[in-house]
Amino acid sequence: MQRFRFTMIAICLILSWLAYADITQFGRNMSPKDMTIKAIESDGPQREWLHITEGYVNLTEAINMSGTMELNSFLVPLKSSPQEQQAKVWFETRDPALIDALKTYYFQLDTEEQRSRFRAQNQELFLGQREVTGLITSGLIANSNRDKLIQLLTDMHIAVQPDVIFISEGKEPVKWRGFIFAFIALAGVMKITRDIKTEPKKTRTP
Repeated sequence: MQRFRFTMIAICLILSWLAYADITQFGRNMSPKDMTIKAIESDGPQREWLHITEGYVNLTEAINMSGTMELNSFLVPLKSSPQEQQAKVWFETRDPALIDALKTYYFQLDTEEQRSRFRAQNQELFLGQREVTGLITSGLIANSNRDKLIQLLTDMHIAVQPDVIFISEGKEPVKWRGFIFAFIALAGVMKITRDIKTEPKKTRTP
């Protein structure tokens, strides 16, 4: 019985921590904050949920995140100018238009001449400006994911800035999950409290 109770307390504490993280993140990010890519590079992100403007992409520098032939997400550098060598901001995208273009570029075109022509025909997509709205998540899980992304870029022999920023395009703060976690944690605490109060009465029952 004691072991079960300690397990319940541990679960309630974890749920309370998750609830706090979700609720406070949602409170800080009621709407995406508009920032230019230059402002982020100089001042850092002011919130987790961002709408980034004036950034340039180069899809030929995009990294396949799965590491397999199943191309469903790419890590794409976002720069303040096309001439910039290193990117401080990278965004994870699952945009069907970008995925389809990259599949065509890498797997359906056989020669550099064909790829060059394809880039010219889709210049705005490959080398143009792109606005990105997404979420920079925080917490232990996010830090672990960030380390994995840094390792991915390092394995690809790409120089990574110490304060590199990763953003998940299209992702938004979770609205209700934190409140659900808080409700479950509260219910668990109430059950534990009730069991403790009623336990002496049960021991006296013949």
